[in-house]
Amino acid sequence: MNTKKMKAAVYYKYGSPDIIRVTEVGKPSPKNGEVLLQIKAASLNAYDWHLLRAKPFFTRAMSGLFKPKNNILGADIAGIVTAVGTGVTKYKVGDGVFGCLESCGKGGLAVGGFAEYVCAKESVLDFISPKLTFEEAAALPMASVTALQGLKLARVSQGASVLINGASGGVGAFAVQIAKAMGAEVTGVCSAGSVDLVHSLGADKVIDYNNEPVITDDKQYDAIIDVAATLSVKQYRRALKSGGRCVVIGFSTIRHLLRHSLARKKDGKTITLCMANNNESNVYNEINNLVETGQLKAVIDSRYTLDKTADALRRIETGHPKGKVIIVP
Repeated sequence: MNTKKMKAAVYYKYGSPDIIRVTEVGKPSPKNGEVLLQIKAASLNAYDWHLLRAKPFFTRAMSGLFKPKNNILGADIAGIVTAVGTGVTKYKVGDGVFGCLESCGKGGLAVGGFAEYVCAKESVLDFISPKLTFEEAAALPMASVTALQGLKLARVSQGASVLINGASGGVGAFAVQIAKAMGAEVTGVCSAGSVDLVHSLGADKVIDYNNEPVITDDKQYDAIIDVAATLSVKQYRRALKSGGRCVVIGFSTIRHLLRHSLARKKDGKTITLCMANNNESNVYNEINNLVETGQLKAVIDSRYTLDKTADALRRIETGHPKGKVIIVP
């Protein structure tokens, strides 16, 4: 075995998951402030297929105008430290760590996780809780932090009523649990096949969007978390109480993004976008506390081996997964 090589799922142009190829590439070496990780598990996010397809178009400003600057996708990882660069003080060889590779790629992107090894900045990692497997730890970073920061942006507190649209996906499943931990009354929105799952996560009420209206005149909320990006600004305002806040986490098109960005505040009701920050490992303190106290668990939809990365991307893009999709190198 060539110890200077590793297997990775690579892409050299923008397009569908069909262009992903698993091949041998050079194994990286840690620079100052970095550690080298043997990846035990990686999880997928919508972030990954947005980069793969370069959609919306403005993502090319960071990822590369005509072709990707980074050739290995994958933001969220968990693994074992196998080497440390100069200046590293927190971790040593053999430590189990997890994190989001935010700012570790060219253009400040979170990439590199769909491989056997990756170099990560010490600052974006944290120790894995003994209560978690590598797969469960890999499921946490981007999705759980986004859910937590979205709920904080919505100013959710004890006794608040919260509507979570897209409650069974990666971010939504964490949002339901964290909102309950905050003491909120949670209504989750999902398809019929996910109703039992969302109930099991603690939702007080679950709406099957195929069989009943999500927004009605007889129910308003203190906060709305829209992960699915299927509701309009008009529906947000109709469903919010006076002084209520809607946080939009997902968006489907540039038009949709701009419309929600410009909505702002009106009639005492606020609509805002959540741009989660995964740059520093201290964001995981609260997440780890919720895990340790049993208030947060990772929901895993499916697992794929590295050579099935294209299938995993198809699942996250079009399969409506219940929880997180995991790649196990």
